[in-house]
Amino acid sequence: MTDARPVPPDDRPIREQQRDQTRRRLLDAAVTSLIELGVARTTTLEVQRRAGASRGALLHHFPSHAALLSATIEELVRRNDAAVRDARSSPAVGTGPVERAIRTLAAMSAQPAFMAELELWAAARTDPDLRAAIQAAERQARGARERVLADLFKPLGDGLQRDAVVAMSVEFLRGLALSSLLSARPDYYERMVTQWVQAAELLLDAPSRPAD
Repeated sequence: MTDARPVPPDDRPIREQQRDQTRRRLLDAAVTSLIELGVARTTTLEVQRRAGASRGALLHHFPSHAALLSATIEELVRRNDAAVRDARSSPAVGTGPVERAIRTLAAMSAQPAFMAELELWAAARTDPDLRAAIQAAERQARGARERVLADLFKPLGDGLQRDAVVAMSVEFLRGLALSSLLSARPDYYERMVTQWVQAAELLLDAPSRPAD
């Protein structure tokens, strides 16, 4: 049964609502451009064009290119979290708790939003302003990301071994996602994920299949 309660009206002044709508359009345009064109071609002019906004409006909300790109982190994290929830509902993510958790993360790591976030990190390596802005944005998003991971790996219990497997799974899948950008080899990707599932199960001394 759906919730039929009406959405409360937005009582803020019209100009404030319009400013928020403009900022939302600019962010959506920047995220879409990052996913479709990459960091190098996501210029302020491209974002203006996609959002249908003026130069002054863009600079009011995002005074620099680094500020614009770093602001996309929150939206990219939100999309990646949604990809985790979607993957968890799929029957094809594995049968044991370790395999389900890792394959759910692997499915998220293959999404365009995750690739765009990694590309932002890579671009920040030689751009101090962008690096500082992205580091601040990542710190703000860390809480939401940690909650998603905690929920995903909750069936594995607690302890140092589990924490190590979670951390290594995240780092492993980031590296695998980056390597897949240069060489699209689905069979190799699948083999690596399967081998990491087996290694993680050994680390946790966990059965690969649920008991009958």
